[in-house]
Amino acid sequence: MENQFFVDSEHLSAEALAKKHRIESDPASRKNHMEYLPGMEIIESDVCSQVMAHMSSYDYSKYTARDVRAALEHTTCSIEDFKALLSPAAELFLEEMAERARLETSKHFGNTVYLFTPLYIANYCENYCVYCGFNCYNHISRMKLTSAQIEKEMKVIADSGMEEILILTGESREQSDVSYIGEACKLARKYFRMVGLEIYPINTDEYRYLHECGADYVTVFQETYDTDKYEKLHLLGHKRVWPYRFDAQERALRGGMRGVAFSALLGLSDFRKDALASALHVYYLQRKYPHAEMSLSCPRLRPIINNDKINPMDVHEKQLCQIICAYRIFLPFVGITVSSRESAEFRNGIVKIAATKVSAGVSTGIGDHDSKYNGKASGEVQGDEQFEIDDDRSLDKMYKDIENEGLQPVLNDYLYM
Repeated sequence: MENQFFVDSEHLSAEALAKKHRIESDPASRKNHMEYLPGMEIIESDVCSQVMAHMSSYDYSKYTARDVRAALEHTTCSIEDFKALLSPAAELFLEEMAERARLETSKHFGNTVYLFTPLYIANYCENYCVYCGFNCYNHISRMKLTSAQIEKEMKVIADSGMEEILILTGESREQSDVSYIGEACKLARKYFRMVGLEIYPINTDEYRYLHECGADYVTVFQETYDTDKYEKLHLLGHKRVWPYRFDAQERALRGGMRGVAFSALLGLSDFRKDALASALHVYYLQRKYPHAEMSLSCPRLRPIINNDKINPMDVHEKQLCQIICAYRIFLPFVGITVSSRESAEFRNGIVKIAATKVSAGVSTGIGDHDSKYNGKASGEVQGDEQFEIDDDRSLDKMYKDIENEGLQPVLNDYLYM
């Protein structure tokens, strides 16, 4: 799978290749990544300025072992304490951080672990993001499921016992418009008790429409909060507009969504600063919308062919564990999701410490749950996957493994009256 992603001349037409290289080599041909495009809603909010002020001034090299000890001794974790816990100095305190995180998780979530599965319904994309499998210039099999195909996939997933689904599309309004996503939400409501969305950012009224169609929450990956690095990684498309993406969760809450989820793709830039900004994004929105449910995801950049072009900062498992423990100590009430990008061993361990939600029965391809769940080919063309996963356990296997860890797997925690 890896060899078909991030390809160049051998898979692109001369016209596409010329445009791709022109965009890469001529910064003047790109839109300003901080300027809104026509049709993008601008909201008045002070959250971004607060988050970015902390991120820009964060010097994690100044924190010492003494700062980390003090942070762990405090009953309530302040922003300054959180900065210490994310610093390199805290790496020597990982066991103490894990124990504190475990206590906080047990206090607020008991021994429960929530399960969900993603369903990709389309992989068309209009963005040129140099690290993504759906990148508009990548030579992959594109597919958009019909309503009948979406319902078939949902029925297969629901028959497995799953009660929560996350609907995903590539970021293409032309191929996956809001009405198409809305119809998918209506179908999902027939089969699932919880319906999440991970789609391109939209305006408040559009989020309101999707909520009315059955969506409960919205996940948006900021990818990186480093605006300069963001500009270099996102060369074309609506996704290039950094501030519009930043405010997506707040627009979703204003549109009536019950919950929102946040994430940076750790490794695209300085992961410590991105982890700080992600958590503070949650922290400040929590104070504006105390009724809302919020959660953090913790994905790491998966290995890709053009790593040398991106210059990623590798995030090792111990560092990822440090980040997740720091999240839990700083935001004890917030859900933490660890995706199937990580190994089964890592996820088995981290749910006993700080994570509260994991995916199961995962496929990041388009239209292949029937073959994945039932072990048979559907006979239909399938769309290629966005990235390779590491943990491919089924729902049954994941459920049993969680029970064997002495935890309680939960398929749903919300009932509509």
